[in-house]
Amino acid sequence: MTSKSDFTADEWQEILMAPPSAGMIVVTAQRGGSFRESIAMAKAYVEARQQHGESELLDEIVSTKPERDHTHYHSPEELKQHGLQTLRDSVALLKTKATPVEVDEYRKFIVTLCHKVAAAHREHGQEVSESEQAAINDITEALHTTDE
Repeated sequence: MTSKSDFTADEWQEILMAPPSAGMIVVTAQRGGSFRESIAMAKAYVEARQQHGESELLDEIVSTKPERDHTHYHSPEELKQHGLQTLRDSVALLKTKATPVEVDEYRKFIVTLCHKVAAAHREHGQEVSESEQAAINDITEALHTTDE
């Protein structure tokens, strides 16, 4: 099993930043609801913590408070591109140190988090807006996984 001790401090920070980065991509995909969506992101971590024991690696990831990247981006598109690169880099890193099952669990956690964030605020009567779904599709592609 893979754990935090298998990573350098910088590598671990990268692993931790990817899920909230994905959440922020979804938050910024559609105007409005950012407060509810931020709460939904935190709840996704709480729900993942309740499944404690299924993966030591995921347990350690979700035991931390999701922290937002404090970089000041010039546009939502810049934030999105940086976030997608963070996702690609974190999965590539995990593939070098974690088991395929752990990598898949990490991917699934991020996709689940994104769906919860998108569903936190209804736009135009839809649970997930077209722009949020497009963001989730981009995130899923960056993670090299299919949307469950």
